Amino acid sequence: MTEEEFSRVERQFGFRFPPDLRTFLAAGLPVSRGWVDWRRIDEAAIRGRLDWPLEGICFDIEHNRFWLQEWGERPSKLEAAFDVARRAVRAAPVLIPICGHRYIPVEPCEEGNPIFSIYQTDIIYYGADLMDYLHNEFGYYFGRAAYAITKTPRRVPFWARLVEENGGVC
Repeated sequence: MTEEEFSRVERQFGFRFPPDLRTFLAAGLPVSRGWVDWRRIDEAAIRGRLDWPLEGICFDIEHNRFWLQEWGERPSKLEAAFDVARRAVRAAPVLIPICGHRYIPVEPCEEGNPIFSIYQTDIIYYGADLMDYLHNEFGYYFGRAAYAITKTPRRVPFWARLVEENGGVC
């Protein structure tokens, strides 16, 4: 991607790409199955991917009785419970979709943010950083035999809490 393309996407969606993701996408924009094609923007599809984490949390609130203790008493009305989750997600760093259900937080906007695998509230680290993620996701191409988080992931507000709810790293 070019600087002009990064600027267009960042303006359109209201976030900044972290430097390591920016470097990766500038070197080559993967567009095969699962990757976001930031160059040929399908706004509805990208917005859907940006909304996926909140939608999954709301699904688990409705169907799996998910509720974080720090949110206080769960409201009896489902829509009120969703509002609590929406406020929590809005206060958390935005997650940028990378490939499939793998996401990187935009904050802090520096290299080394963890990669989260997000499927409803089943949220785990899939890489301590972008390079670790690439090795975990595609490591068999590089001779890496198994999934392994190689260092302690940076703690990102809210999202790290949901990882902890799942018992930590995969």
